[in-house]
Amino acid sequence: MPSGDSAAMDFLASVFDGAWLLLGRAAPLRLTSVMRVLIVGCGYVGFPLAAELARRSHEVFGLRRSTSSDAALKAARITPLHADITRLDSLKVLPYDFDWVVNCVASGGGGVEEYHQLYLQGMRNLIEWLVVPGQRTPRLLYTSSTGVYGQNDGSLVDETSPTEPATETAGVLVEAEKVLLSTGVERKFPAIVLRAAGIYGPERGYLLKQFLRGEARIEGSGARILNMIHRDDLIGAIIAVLERGRAGEIYNVVDDAPVSQLEFFKWLATKLGKPLPPTATDDSTSPRKRGLTNKRISNAKLKRELEFAFQYPDYQTGYSSEILRLGLAGI
Repeated sequence: MPSGDSAAMDFLASVFDGAWLLLGRAAPLRLTSVMRVLIVGCGYVGFPLAAELARRSHEVFGLRRSTSSDAALKAARITPLHADITRLDSLKVLPYDFDWVVNCVASGGGGVEEYHQLYLQGMRNLIEWLVVPGQRTPRLLYTSSTGVYGQNDGSLVDETSPTEPATETAGVLVEAEKVLLSTGVERKFPAIVLRAAGIYGPERGYLLKQFLRGEARIEGSGARILNMIHRDDLIGAIIAVLERGRAGEIYNVVDDAPVSQLEFFKWLATKLGKPLPPTATDDSTSPRKRGLTNKRISNAKLKRELEFAFQYPDYQTGYSSEILRLGLAGI
């Protein structure tokens, strides 16, 4: 995200505009009553999610640490709240009478300690704040990551597959999931986990940006499988959970088309009329290399149980939209 208050507001305003255009075609919520929804982490996913829920006439609150984006939030009919989820005392001064709380905080990088504070301790603090004896407890939804699956053999992975992460940071996400789901059972409140694949969309797309800068490299034979989800489909999946999700469940949020790295770059090179990236030199000591996995993630449960239909069912549809938006077609 750009630095500075005005830059942050410009970024959020552009995301908000995109949310209206991209999500406005979605079917309205089938719930008959107005929900009070708290979005924890109003960033790349949280802000357009909150804006869409507000557009659908729900009462929406956005929790951020700073006040820098308050004007953009208010313009989208989102009530700003301010706290640091790593500090329980800052949460306890806030209201807690929500129907749903969606925890979609993002670290923006960082190591194991930052992950531990933001995701694991942050989850514990949210539960401690929201689950009050004698009071109505909201339903909690946590957006985790498919990085919790460490499979490296190209196998098909679903929500019942073992979670044996390839990195310590992904291990923290597994612990945060366990805390939420187990505490939900123990203290009798509804909890759901969404595991999102690699997110791309407006202003985001690591592989596309690498390709355009000439920095993309094909790893070995290029056979490693990539799993992706467009931001607006992740938002749609979150809304589907608010409508139809079942307590205690985990849902993978990934599109219909896991693709090998080689095939993805072949498609991108053809689409943009550019050469295929070169093969990378082997550097097995790099942190990114150590964290690579190779699996095909199933979205069958998401589609079956939530009746979810993708706006961007594959990377070709999603990246074609982004390429068109950026005016790159035919270059």
